[in-house]
Amino acid sequence: MQDIIKQAAKDIFSAKKAVALTGAGISVESGIPPFRGKGGIWEKFDPMTFGHIDTFEKNPAQVWKILIKDLKEIIDQAKPNDGHKGLAVLEKMGILKTIITQNVDGLHQMAGNTDVIEFHGNCAWQRCMDCGRKIKTAEVDISVMPPRCQCSGILRPDWVFFGESIPMASLHRSQQIASACDLMLVIGTSAIVQPAAYMPVIAKENGAKIIEINPEATPLTGKISAYLVKGKAGQVMNEILKEMEQLI
Repeated sequence: MQDIIKQAAKDIFSAKKAVALTGAGISVESGIPPFRGKGGIWEKFDPMTFGHIDTFEKNPAQVWKILIKDLKEIIDQAKPNDGHKGLAVLEKMGILKTIITQNVDGLHQMAGNTDVIEFHGNCAWQRCMDCGRKIKTAEVDISVMPPRCQCSGILRPDWVFFGESIPMASLHRSQQIASACDLMLVIGTSAIVQPAAYMPVIAKENGAKIIEINPEATPLTGKISAYLVKGKAGQVMNEILKEMEQLI
């Protein structure tokens, strides 16, 4: 294990234009449950019902009560863990340029990363469906359902519901960044949800080295990634940064 940590530290330290692709696994350590998989939110609720824009538009109060309210309370309390903080350190070092994330919790920005592409939007902010005003989720009054903007419009998470398209600007920029990087860290994602899962493929096809940090193997392992560092994101990032200190 220590040999692969040393290799990862060396590869990251040598990168000139590294990017990271992150998924729910990096935020689980901050107490945020994943949407998919064991213990995920979609085990409790039907995603095509409570996660669909049609349901929200027909009955926003119901979706707020069943899904968004509890998630808001979790995210309000969540703090960046060592995985998030480690990526922020890599940015400060000038190595990591951009994060492409499937997460909606805003923890990368809270940790200090400044260039974060959010494929699925952000639950840390709510958007008025009438005037478009954005309000921090932590500041939203949920004593009345559904919560409303000062213009009386209904507030909705600034995320992508099922039935909505990923912002084309985010997709195009992610493709451009993936094709131009020389190293991509794939952290906490099963790499099965498209189009995010295709970013490592684009990166590899353009000559980048792909390093996975995940507890288990994924469809990328042994095919797209150069190697897999098994473990939790926070612990692995701490070990990698410790090795990088020796290189410095």
